[in-house]
Amino acid sequence: MKSDDLDQLRELVAFLKENDVAEFDLDRGELKVRLKFASAVVQPAAPVGNAGLDLAAMARLLQAAPAVPAAASAPIAAPVAGAASTPATAPVAEENLHIVKSPMVGTFYESPSPGSAAFVSTGDRIEKGQIVCIVEAMKLMNEIEADAAGEIVKRLVTNGQPVEYGQPLFAIRTA
Repeated sequence: MKSDDLDQLRELVAFLKENDVAEFDLDRGELKVRLKFASAVVQPAAPVGNAGLDLAAMARLLQAAPAVPAAASAPIAAPVAGAASTPATAPVAEENLHIVKSPMVGTFYESPSPGSAAFVSTGDRIEKGQIVCIVEAMKLMNEIEADAAGEIVKRLVTNGQPVEYGQPLFAIRTA
């Protein structure tokens, strides 16, 4: 990859960071770029028209993107400067811990609305079927219920974090 190409890629990364874009894919012929930024808080996606992005500037960056041979099209990841690291997703190895997992891909929310109290906190006793969080998927707010009763030992994700299917959300001590 030429120095000019890298400069243009750096400019694109800076633009995406400034506008709080969490993920970006570019696929133009032999050029394939995938950027995924780590972030402590991810806001729900707004329609492009309301996102406040300078679309003309983005279009100029995309037009200026160089053609790169397919061998150089490996995914590129750039961390967001100053972003807090996300908590470890591996649960604490203790006996009688039950893991509540995400039933879908989406965005984790600890409370029903911004500024309101979390559904559950560490140390809370919960019952089977009690709502523990929301996972937003495609603008639908899906209430996630505990599938076991017990005490919340640890929340394994941060509020606003994207989650995958089957990703651990909470560790519950069942005994």
